[in-house]
Amino acid sequence: MDGSELEIIAGGRSTAQAAPGSYRKIIHVDMDAFYASVEQRDNPELRGKPVAVGGSAARGVVAAASYEARAFGVRSALPSITAKRKCPELIFVPPRFDVYRAVSAQIRQIFAEHTDLIEPLSLDEAYLDVTENHQNIPVATTIAERIRAEIKAVTGLNASAGISYNKFLAKMASDRNKPNGQFVITPRLGPAFVEALPVKKFHGVGPATAAKMQRLGIETGADLKTKSLLFLEQNFGKSGSWYYRIARGIDERPVEPDRPRKSVGAEDTFMTDIFELDAARAELVPLVAKVWRYCDAHDIRGRTVTLKVKYADFQQVTRSRTVSVGISASADIEALAVSLLAPLFPVAKGIRLIGITVSSLDGLPRQAEGQIQLPLL
Repeated sequence: MDGSELEIIAGGRSTAQAAPGSYRKIIHVDMDAFYASVEQRDNPELRGKPVAVGGSAARGVVAAASYEARAFGVRSALPSITAKRKCPELIFVPPRFDVYRAVSAQIRQIFAEHTDLIEPLSLDEAYLDVTENHQNIPVATTIAERIRAEIKAVTGLNASAGISYNKFLAKMASDRNKPNGQFVITPRLGPAFVEALPVKKFHGVGPATAAKMQRLGIETGADLKTKSLLFLEQNFGKSGSWYYRIARGIDERPVEPDRPRKSVGAEDTFMTDIFELDAARAELVPLVAKVWRYCDAHDIRGRTVTLKVKYADFQQVTRSRTVSVGISASADIEALAVSLLAPLFPVAKGIRLIGITVSSLDGLPRQAEGQIQLPLL
């Protein structure tokens, strides 16, 4: 077996499916410009053109961009007005999440033909552990090629894949040959790959952390590898041990097919800024209703409510409150949210966005729930 294929053996901790002392075979599948590609698939007039999924209004935000739009610097989370400035020919289409979910379900069925160890990260990406697989294919690159071909045949969409011996490297590999490609990082090449990679491109290292690393003289994985565990923990807290491990290409996290959802949230950006508490409270109602519908439909309850407020100048604040028992009614979520919102008023600057998230989730039986007592405002 040469270095271009992934029939990996030796070294590293494994899942229950891997033999002791063997490496896992992990595939990270990532759909290419998923939402925008679905729209281009379903509307031939959009093909080959710069497309953004999202609202075109002044307060709209790009949810996804086609590769034609990305060539102009249009990216997800970019304000729509900025996106239009970068690409005057940009075509905005409203999102159709029911369609995206249906396509995602088709893709999930394809994954399931190969392995039960599937960890979805979103509608358009997932980790697969194919160390042992339903078709007894020994080479992970072959499985990735088949999955991508099957996705194309069934949905008409392109997928990219990263193949490696752990989740971190598989995730990094899936970006290397996008769109419609795949890349392998073998155990022999893993450490050198990480050393050459700028830390700002590490999955899980955001702009603030990358800037802090830069101030500490850490520009690449090689720089990160020179830092001691003590140094990293002193400067990055609990994340320090994670950075220490990935600098050496080590990631022992298993693929978790039953990974519990950590939070449920909803947010809205307003056409005009909000300055009054009553108006802000009114905007909370549909957000709370959306969050509660999900919780109730899936019979889950949370104990923490988090309020997010973004002002007109894009400054953002969050406030949270945790109660002792699972929240068992929409009205309780709303009351908690209002108790977090009210102290922010009066405001010196308008509010452009409000979001609500419920976390500390549990799937508790309803008879075990209690009624939380909230103060009246």
